[in-house]
Amino acid sequence: MTISGQVKQTVASLNGIQATLDAIISIEQNKKERQLLEQNRAKIESVIKNLEKRISKLEFEEPQYKGF
Repeated sequence: MTISGQVKQTVASLNGIQATLDAIISIEQNKKERQLLEQNRAKIESVIKNLEKRISKLEFEEPQYKGF
């Protein structure tokens, strides 16, 4: 698997984790725990954005990996 493919797979996994956190946040009753979950969700969102920028750069540098 290429580096680009591995980064894309990581982004897909992080998107799944983010969706799971969203589900947990929606049912969490404890305010402190909910706040902690929301902070972690924001951190994951930031990582996803950074990785998506990296994917764009990888695809620009190596056009043959675009779309994989």
